[in-house]
Amino acid sequence: MRRCAMRTFGPQLSLFSLTIAATISLACGSAAHIPQSVVVNPATANAEDHPGFDVQFTATVYYKTKPSPVSPEPANWSACYQGMPSDGVSVSNSGVAQCMSDASGVYTVYAFVANPAEKGICGGGSAPCGGTCGGVVGMAQLTCP
Repeated sequence: MRRCAMRTFGPQLSLFSLTIAATISLACGSAAHIPQSVVVNPATANAEDHPGFDVQFTATVYYKTKPSPVSPEPANWSACYQGMPSDGVSVSNSGVAQCMSDASGVYTVYAFVANPAEKGICGGGSAPCGGTCGGVVGMAQLTCP
């Protein structure tokens, strides 16, 4: 009579279980890269000092976990005049601000970085004129001629 040898999978099953638990823990955000603040550089700029009135702004984001800070960091850019949305200044996705031909005065340029833990708040898009809207905002001043 032949006996079947029973194999034990104890060590392999334990290692597999630990691997799955670690993967789930990381995927669920236990070490989330959450933005804490944004600094926009330059803090102030005069469009007349730049060729074509194009001013490059850069967002430096400070996170809760490393790597921090990160610069340049992608952001949702916008500009406002006296706290109201304005089309006097356009800001590209890469942070290049340009005064429109009829713009004059001091505009506030905003860089908004969404918090990935707060997906869906404000559509995960932008926070115009400095609203936090599920993320962090940095700002700078742009003077148009």
